[in-house]
Amino acid sequence: MGKTRIEWLRDSATGKQGYSINPVKGLCSVACKDNQGKEYCYARRLYNRFKWNPEIRFDRKVLLAVADIKKPSRIFVGSMIELFGEWIEPYCLDETIDICRAFPQHTFIFLTKCPQNLIKWSPFPENCWVGVTITKQRDFLSSIKFLCDIKVSVRFISFEPLLWWDGYFYLKTLSETLHNHKINWVIIGQVTPIRKATTPNIEWINEICMAANDANIPVFLKNNLRPLFDDCAKKSGVGYQLRQEFPDAH
Repeated sequence: MGKTRIEWLRDSATGKQGYSINPVKGLCSVACKDNQGKEYCYARRLYNRFKWNPEIRFDRKVLLAVADIKKPSRIFVGSMIELFGEWIEPYCLDETIDICRAFPQHTFIFLTKCPQNLIKWSPFPENCWVGVTITKQRDFLSSIKFLCDIKVSVRFISFEPLLWWDGYFYLKTLSETLHNHKINWVIIGQVTPIRKATTPNIEWINEICMAANDANIPVFLKNNLRPLFDDCAKKSGVGYQLRQEFPDAH
């Protein structure tokens, strides 16, 4: 457990950075490839670089260490592994969610690429936020429908990395879809390290942001989009701001 530099874990009121914890260690089985077919999973890079043990295992001490966080904080659970995959033993998540209930002063944030399995742990405690990672528009509808089915205080979508947005939605349709699926927050970012081949189009980002505006949903644009916005500002002469908004909950 430790403080994290993930900017969307910053407390919106105090500006204090949050924490990340990984009660389950090891390499997951979700393939993370960009639109060039290149592996971009930062967790896999770290495991390979430092020769960490790839065996999936539960580390209960990580959960118990939450007691050492004295002030209310935002805590990202599972930053290095897919917690909702079929390869994770159910008791691991059972005990993790029990810890969330035991420390209601904190906000525990979960993010998954396996949204079809979320329903098994619904309803989530009031101090939990649950999000789904969506990288391409073709996965949008099939992924967010699972968020609508769970009971949780904050539902969010992380378009990170945003790899492709086909643009076949009408803006009104996209806005209504976000609203009807009870989405409370949208995060957008790109692949790091930044490469031209995987940088999203500014039009994709603008479309999602406008739809979120119409649905009254806060948007958080990650710092790794700054080079794209700066480049667009140079070409157009129009300044772009990185919106970094948070949902009003817990």
